[in-house]
Amino acid sequence: MLIARMRRRYFVGEWISANLPGMAQKVNIVLVDDVDGSDAAETVSFALDGKEYAIDLNEKNAQKLRDAMAPYVAHARRESGRGRRARTSAGKASAADIRAWARENGYDVPERGRVAADVRAAYEAAH
Repeated sequence: MLIARMRRRYFVGEWISANLPGMAQKVNIVLVDDVDGSDAAETVSFALDGKEYAIDLNEKNAQKLRDAMAPYVAHARRESGRGRRARTSAGKASAADIRAWARENGYDVPERGRVAADVRAAYEAAH
């Protein structure tokens, strides 16, 4: 019997070489609760501070996690999609503003994409 722990999940099964004709491989995947070590019922995914997490939990611990987060989730905004727009810092010019200034001052800038570092530096020096 083969037992290996990979990324907080236990894989338990019988290992039979795939090279032997007519033989097969049987693998059982058993989730183990990451909090108390009991059998897990599900993998719960969540994100906090821009980092995504997944944890294997039994029904009781999964409910405890959901109950603990419920007051915060009730007041939170839901973000759609995986990609997030980059936020500009206060006082930092947008690419559109820099492009407009650059065109007015004789720079050749593309409609889309990254603004060249020398153009950005010239804009910042002028402002």
